[in-house]
Order: sequence, then structure tokens, then C-alpha cells
Amino acid sequence: MFDNVNAKLNPKHTPPLEPQFQPAVLASHRYINEVKASGQALPLVIALERGGAVSTYETLVSEDDLSWLRYSQHHLERLVKFLLWSRGASRLYIAGSAKLAEYIRRAYAPDGERSFDYRVMSRVYGVPFEVISCGLDETPPEHESTCALGRHLDGCRVGFDLGASDVKVSALIDGVPVFSTEMEWQPRDNPDPEYHKAFIRKVINLAASKLPRLDAIGGSAAGIYIDNQPMIASLFRSVPEDAYDRVRHLFNDLEIEFGVPLQVINDGEMTALAGSMSLEDNGVLGIAMGSSEAAGFVNMKGNITDHLNELAFAPIDYNPNAPIDEWSGDRGTGASYFSQAAVFRLAAQIGIVVPQELSPAQQLSFVQEQLEDGHQGAVKIWESMGVYLGYALAHYADFYDFKHVLIMGRCTSGNGGELMLDKANQVLKDEFPELADKVHVQLPDEKSRRVGQSIAAASLPVIER
Repeated sequence: MFDNVNAKLNPKHTPPLEPQFQPAVLASHRYINEVKASGQALPLVIALERGGAVSTYETLVSEDDLSWLRYSQHHLERLVKFLLWSRGASRLYIAGSAKLAEYIRRAYAPDGERSFDYRVMSRVYGVPFEVISCGLDETPPEHESTCALGRHLDGCRVGFDLGASDVKVSALIDGVPVFSTEMEWQPRDNPDPEYHKAFIRKVINLAASKLPRLDAIGGSAAGIYIDNQPMIASLFRSVPEDAYDRVRHLFNDLEIEFGVPLQVINDGEMTALAGSMSLEDNGVLGIAMGSSEAAGFVNMKGNITDHLNELAFAPIDYNPNAPIDEWSGDRGTGASYFSQAAVFRLAAQIGIVVPQELSPAQQLSFVQEQLEDGHQGAVKIWESMGVYLGYALAHYADFYDFKHVLIMGRCTSGNGGELMLDKANQVLKDEFPELADKVHVQLPDEKSRRVGQSIAAASLPVIER
């Protein structure tokens, strides 16, 4: 038996600045095709339980010999990683293979290779994460949870979007924006919860000063939020554990302070909601590219699910030497390809020296200025990101049912957004023509790319009359 774990995939398109890119979608499709052709395919079901909800995913594996087992271990570990971060789980069931279940249990253990994932899932759901081996007939039945989100435009509202480099804030009267701006901040390097609260209070007050009164506040931010509480968020990564409770209650405290309804959700969900509202349609996958990658999903009925949709940690590149995400320590995950980090990594390859004394937001603007000035190396940065995007969207389509993709965020500003869009559509047309016919990938207008999330965020709370 051959070893196909690290075999080349020969994609039709390669990123100009990262030709070693090995698209996860091609590796996954090849694995399934080879398992089917082997005549040794075994059905396997993955069930992800969180609270009262359960998601299931069916695949095929083979344990025919040691080579097949190794190949299946690699396929399944990457698949589990994607499912954990796209859907979330406190309990993971592997049904149909005790050998593979044990492999995943060891990897996603407190001392395993994926200890980061173990810790985060345990923190998010409040119980130790566990992997359970079971038979196919013992798989928990699927039970998904959905709910409506936002779209409330009455009254005088403030919306904010907290990024790792800047805060966008908007003021609306009956759905019409009357004020929008951006302000730089440095949350990830500040360990004091009062810094975060004071800055957020400041931007809310600024926007509220443009309104005759304040009726509601909505916000979006990177991280996982449950009942307005950040369970884990990169914005607060410097806050020590013994002070984190002050962060956890930050938004509830501000709601009491301002005396109006305040609701905060993940910035990826906000991207999808903003897209659904602007397109006046559903089945929207939203992707925001800023300090990291944020993703959200509005289903075909216009609702959101309880899925995490934290695609920044979901693998899209199977190159064994892929870039390592600084936080999770894993290779080939979305944060390294759809973010400022990707721009800076690729800029270094073509000799653009980014002034280190600038803030991250200013550094990104510096590289974008090279692009606007016609620097051909800078063009290749966004063309490379467009190739990443095309293959990533095909991979995402194996897990999400969408007909629109909206890409937003600071990395899509200016000519870079159009370059990415053109390259991504070219990949879809050449590699995945059926998907290209079904899915419309688009950018909002320039202003909405930057502040559209804060405008949509204002629609989150219900105003009680």
C-alpha cells in the first residue's frame, strides 16, 4: 500500500507566493475516492454533542493495513479538527472504528497534540471535553438548534465591531446610519480589563452623542460569546486568568451602566447577518478578514445555529510545512491565510519591509499602499490569498449549505479585495464548476467592507416598549 498522507495534490491553481499550498478540499476528496476504490471502505459517523444539540457527519474510512490506518488517522484528525471548530462539542462520538476513536482520543487529550482544542472546548462548554467510542447503532441522533438574529431597525441605536487593531462604531436612527467611524486600539497586549471596558464605553458614548437618545446597543467581537459573555476571545488573551471574570461580565456591566438593551455576538456571525441584510436573501456564509479570520453563517431559513463557526482554527492547507498559527500551535488553519498575518508573511517573501514601529492596522495599510501604487509583488500577495480563498470555499461547501459568500474586513479594502475575488472565482470555475454555478462570491461596497458589521450589529437587540 502506498503512503498518500503527504502525496502532492497537483491543484490547477497555486498561490504565486506559496506554491507548496496543498488544499484540504482536494486532499479530502482524494482520500474518499481512494477509500471507495479500495473495496475496504467502512462507514464512520462523527457526532458532536453540546448542551441539548447534536450534529452528525458521515464519512468513510479504511483499516485494511497499517498504511491505510495511518492514512485514515490523518484524514480523520483533520476532519475532526474542522468539525470541532465549525460546530463545537463538549462530547465527540466516533462511531464505527474503535482504533480510530482511540487515536482521536489520544490526540484531543489534555496532554495530546491537540491539547489547545481540548482546553478551549472544555472552557466554552464548562465540562471536560471527551471523546467516546461507540457502535454505529449507538450514535446520538442529530438534533440542531437554530434561532432568528437581529434585523431590528427601530429607534436610536449604536452598533460596534471590536477588532484586534481597531473598533468600528456606528449610530443609526430607524435603520439609517447617521454616523460611522473607526478608532485604533491595542486590546491583545493589554492585561487590564478596565482598559477594555473604558475604551468600549468611550466609543459607545461617541456614537450615542450623535443621537437624540439611546435605545439599544449591539456589538460584535472576535471570540466565542454565550449570553453576552466572552468564553474565549483573542482580544482578551493578555488578561490573566484571575482577572478574567471581570472580562466575562464586561458587557453585562455596560448594559446596566447604559440602561438599555445590549447584545454582543461573534463577529463572524455578524458578517453573515450583515450580508443577509444587504442582499435581502439567506444561505449566506460571511467571512471577515482582519486581525484574524472570522466566519458566520445564516442558513437557508434566515436563522443562525449554535455552531461555533470559528474557521480561523479550521484547517484548509494540508502542507506538512504549512504556517503555524501563533495561538493554537496548529498548521494550515484559516487564521494564517485570511488575515493580517497572511499579508505580513507574504510581504516578507517579496521584499516589502514593514515598519515595526507602526501598529498592526498601520502596517497593513502600509502594505496596501504598496498595492495601490502598483507594486507587482504586492499584487501577488492578494492573488495568493485569492487562491487560498477559492479552495477554502470549496472545502467549506462540504460542511455548509450556502448560495452567497460575503467577504469583508480590513484585508479586503482597496484593490486587494477585487484581486482576491477574481482569483477565488477563477479557482471555483476551473476546479469546481458546479459549485461556481451555484455560489455567488462578492464584496460589499468599500464602506461596508470596513464598517458594515457595526451597522448590522446595531440591529441585534429588541427594544422593549
